[in-house]
Amino acid sequence: MKLNFNLLCIVYLFIACNTISSSQKKNQLETPENTLFFSKVDFKTNKITSDNYTNDLTLHKDPFLNIHFTLKEPLVKSLKSLAPHLTDEQLLNSGNFQFTFLVNGKKVHIENLNKGAGTLETKTNKLTYKLPLIYPEQIDFWSWFMWLKFMKLSGGEDILTEGKHSLTVEVRSYLKDQKLKTGPILSKGTLKIEVARIKINEQLVPVQKIKPINDWKISKVNYDTNKIEALNRKIAEKRFDQINGIIVIKNNELLIEEYFNGANRNSLHDVRSVGKSFASTLLGIAIQENHINNEKALLKDFYNLRSFKNYTQKKDSVTLESLLTMSSGFLGDDTNYNSPGNEEKMYPTKNWVDFTLNLPMEKDKKIGFDFSYFTAGVVVLGDVIHKSVPEGLVSYADKKLFKPLEITNYKWQYTPQKVGNTAGGIQLRAIDFAKYGQLYKNKGTWKDKQILNEKWVEKTLSKQVSLANIGLENEYYGFLFWNKTYTVNNKTYEVSYCSGRGGNKIFIFKDIPFVVVITASAYNAPNAHSNVDKMMEEYILPAVIDKKLEYSQNFTGIIFD
Repeated sequence: MKLNFNLLCIVYLFIACNTISSSQKKNQLETPENTLFFSKVDFKTNKITSDNYTNDLTLHKDPFLNIHFTLKEPLVKSLKSLAPHLTDEQLLNSGNFQFTFLVNGKKVHIENLNKGAGTLETKTNKLTYKLPLIYPEQIDFWSWFMWLKFMKLSGGEDILTEGKHSLTVEVRSYLKDQKLKTGPILSKGTLKIEVARIKINEQLVPVQKIKPINDWKISKVNYDTNKIEALNRKIAEKRFDQINGIIVIKNNELLIEEYFNGANRNSLHDVRSVGKSFASTLLGIAIQENHINNEKALLKDFYNLRSFKNYTQKKDSVTLESLLTMSSGFLGDDTNYNSPGNEEKMYPTKNWVDFTLNLPMEKDKKIGFDFSYFTAGVVVLGDVIHKSVPEGLVSYADKKLFKPLEITNYKWQYTPQKVGNTAGGIQLRAIDFAKYGQLYKNKGTWKDKQILNEKWVEKTLSKQVSLANIGLENEYYGFLFWNKTYTVNNKTYEVSYCSGRGGNKIFIFKDIPFVVVITASAYNAPNAHSNVDKMMEEYILPAVIDKKLEYSQNFTGIIFD
């Protein structure tokens, strides 16, 4: 039977058009022109192709999100257009990619990648990028941390509420050469986002009843339980992530005791650099018992500094006090990974004290004045105490601090030389960290026994060194304690505090009768500390500060309790 010629032509044209359309679509996906694409597959177990590209995401349900884009030329060429007079090396030291996140058309987060994000090879040669943004566990990708900053630090999770939204990602180059310069958009893409409702266990929301405890009298003072329950809901929703415990002490009495994420009263908490403050305490006790003369003692009185590398006469001027205030002048800065004295370079070594004392001195820093966060210096302080007190640091801490505070459940970590690790290696129960904070609130006493000299407490909590040089205006450092001010309802509250990675804090308030402990394990979250600030200013302090107290402060300057 003969086919109708016209019908045959129509069929042929239909097939051809569809084939061309498919081919063009595939070609567009594989060789996009300034287009940024998204995918929702596990990049570790799948080779992502254009077939995986998507334009929608269900947040809190879809476990993976990646972005993909292709450049016309390597990044360094784009940077060259911003500053033709600079060499490639200078360009890559001063610039990188800039990512802009827009939600519903509004800019929410701009990320200027530091020079450590991406290798020299990729910046000078690479054209195609496949970057993970969302992954169900921590991964060592700068793009994963960038997403966390967008969501946690810049408020992305507050804007991406339940319902439908659009997310646009723009990629540019940027250069900071005297002033910030940005290039044209290199790639851009938009994703439709459906935000799923976060389901929580409602039993986690009510204020937790405090069980009887021998060490503390339980307070009967009223506070705003609605605020604490609102906070508990945020923690259950993981808006304040990996919070393990909250303790509030008012007037030496236990007011609030809350635990989360599997923790309980008997859990030992790894509070990281909160442990540094214990070195200050033990040094104070050692001085009052005449094992060490005073904090003005020189480092050279404990070590033959000439026997270490990079000796200069400047090292002879380093005091224990300058180590307490992190202003010793050693070339060490934990906020700068490239610093010779960065703590991450210390840990793999066989002797942490030798590592520290071998460091050169910073030429431009004045001992006792210029702050630089320097964990290795606190290790040396611990070693000085260990060498100076009977039976070493750990035994001394047990007899002179923990037993008087009736703390029996604790755990030390140790240096390679088997000395208690004062870099941040002490674990206690949250309720016992509260005892430690109350010791300072009580000016060195616990149950009417003077454990720590009152003058030492005063020195420790005072504003010894300004933090303005690291960008923290109106904040200070004492003897391994921090100092800042919280603002609640236009009223300011000064507080000294211990601080450790992951959001761990012990707060000792100056003019209101509170000690607050927060234990957390958000060790690699960029918002761990800012989360705690938000918890304090928006929930905990508003819940516990007496309105009558605020009124009396505003009008008389006198605190009634």
